[in-house]
Amino acid sequence: MARISHQSEKSTSSNPTTKFLEWKSNDKAFGFYDKEKGENVLVQLPLKFVFIQHYHTVKGWHDKNQAGIYSNEVFYIGNEPMTVRVFKPKGTIVAEGLYNDIKPQVSAAGGKYHRSIYVMLEDGSLANISLKGAGVREWSEFMDLNKAKVDDVWVTVTEAVESKKGSINYSTPRFVLGTKLTNKQSESADSVAAVLEQFLDKYFKKEAKVEYAAVVEAVETDSLPF
Repeated sequence: MARISHQSEKSTSSNPTTKFLEWKSNDKAFGFYDKEKGENVLVQLPLKFVFIQHYHTVKGWHDKNQAGIYSNEVFYIGNEPMTVRVFKPKGTIVAEGLYNDIKPQVSAAGGKYHRSIYVMLEDGSLANISLKGAGVREWSEFMDLNKAKVDDVWVTVTEAVESKKGSINYSTPRFVLGTKLTNKQSESADSVAAVLEQFLDKYFKKEAKVEYAAVVEAVETDSLPF
């Protein structure tokens, strides 16, 4: 389930997302790039949030151009086309089409599938959580088990799951259901979702013309499974 659909009668061009969180495997914590400070900031566990909606996207690093890779976000990855681009030269297209069809080109360029999850944090702000590799699996398994309950409770990440692939040790966030939302908290989440929906409505309608503001240029360059 989710708090928003994919369209709204109203729209806004200003992205309301305040933080773009990524899982940092070695630190066993989330992190984000603070544009004002010009530095990466770690967000230690526990992390607590309300699920709003999630999408599919591509991020990565293009070695030849020494620039980040990004794409539009889609809800139905099987029938919604993606346009994968490089930041430099600005907007250079790497591949276009359904993800399964362009995956070899995307991978060769340095792009990687990510799950883009919009959430409300404890302070009432809107954030985006970006997951890749094994982190996507953890999230998918959690949602498969709890999709009927997730709208009414806090989701918490209190610990990291430590794993190993070959000689590589890595970690992923463990998602669990937390306490039930109060009426006031539920109303706050609905308000946050409404603002996001207004932005996404315009984004999905004009993604070919409007540069997606949720893309953060500070992307990871590794190719590990987390």
